[in-house]
Amino acid sequence: MIPARKELKQDVYEADFREVASAACDTSAVSGLTHNFYRYPARFSPKFARAAIQTFSKPGDWILDPFAGGGTTLVEALVAGRNVLGVDISELAIFVCKAKTLHMSDSDVEAVKIWARYLPERLNMRLPSRHFNEYASAGYYRNIEGKRYWRLRKAIEQALVSITRLPNKRTQTFARCVILRTAQWALDSRKILPSISSFRSEIVGKTFLMLSDALDLRASVPQNLSRRRPKTICLNRPAAGLEFEPIVKKIPSPALVMTSPPYPGVHVLYHRWQVDGRKETSAPFWIANQHDGAGLSHYALGDRRHPQLRTYFENLKASFESIVNICGPKTTIVQMLAFAEPTWQLPHYLEIMESCGLSEIRSWSKSNDSDGRLWRTIPRRKWYVQKNKDTQSSREVVLIHTKSI
Repeated sequence: MIPARKELKQDVYEADFREVASAACDTSAVSGLTHNFYRYPARFSPKFARAAIQTFSKPGDWILDPFAGGGTTLVEALVAGRNVLGVDISELAIFVCKAKTLHMSDSDVEAVKIWARYLPERLNMRLPSRHFNEYASAGYYRNIEGKRYWRLRKAIEQALVSITRLPNKRTQTFARCVILRTAQWALDSRKILPSISSFRSEIVGKTFLMLSDALDLRASVPQNLSRRRPKTICLNRPAAGLEFEPIVKKIPSPALVMTSPPYPGVHVLYHRWQVDGRKETSAPFWIANQHDGAGLSHYALGDRRHPQLRTYFENLKASFESIVNICGPKTTIVQMLAFAEPTWQLPHYLEIMESCGLSEIRSWSKSNDSDGRLWRTIPRRKWYVQKNKDTQSSREVVLIHTKSI
């Protein structure tokens, strides 16, 4: 059963936990607002983020996501009237977070519409394109350089050149995200590549669909008495050492940490697309005008091949030591994650949380697992755990912690 309210350090009722549990187990496709601007891997449900934010915080509070990824927490915090700090080691993730939380003015919208209307005639295989030599020489064109990809690659280059016609940084960021999303549709995990005609139609269609979503977000974000939106801060850096950031020192302790850290031992491509079967490309960083910092272990807290995931757990501990230093005595930390081998990785994960000064709360009155935690089967997975739905790493668990007294 759910502990007494005084044990929770929050004014949380049993009905609120039932709502969080129901949202966590929701298997519907991600939709609404700007959530589909880019399909970031291992993202959790907006319904789950929304329920947790409404349960563990109030309007005007600060929310922290130290592994921001695709920005789900940031979008839902904005709509709920909370200020939000999103942190991620990936430049691509921070670009996506900024694009998803843009405030588009009416003039911005009109400028993007004009850009989209003229875009098809600029995506012409008979016209020249700019080869982005700095990215190509750094390996960002790898595995899309061949004859099979030259048309799509050229169309992407032409689209990227066209955004310089837009009037400001907001509209250029939005248009770049449209190109990124369309290129992901065209290239990522594709067996049959689309034609240039289909690419033209798709990029225009996505532009107007994403504009509609951006306007929905604008209308959904509440304003304070000064007609200001809640604050959004996006930082490209590791979570470890976050407490020393000058801007972090200036904001209050978060009411809620809402996040999904890299899954220990689970292979997820956070930073690249797959083409021609299992070949990888860093093209999303080139398209987003960002830089790919390193290999997969850079984005996943450590190499999953290391014995006992030593580097992962070392980096996890350093990250949560900093997160705890930012938190106040009433901060709630909600995480959703999966484990390659939960029998030993989950206990070790919890030991790390305890060593960082956190206490776990198992607050589910009707848990679907004998350990008193909330587990769910991951829907629509795109990683190697798709082999069968009984694979251990095909299940996610929700962990709730507060600072130890």
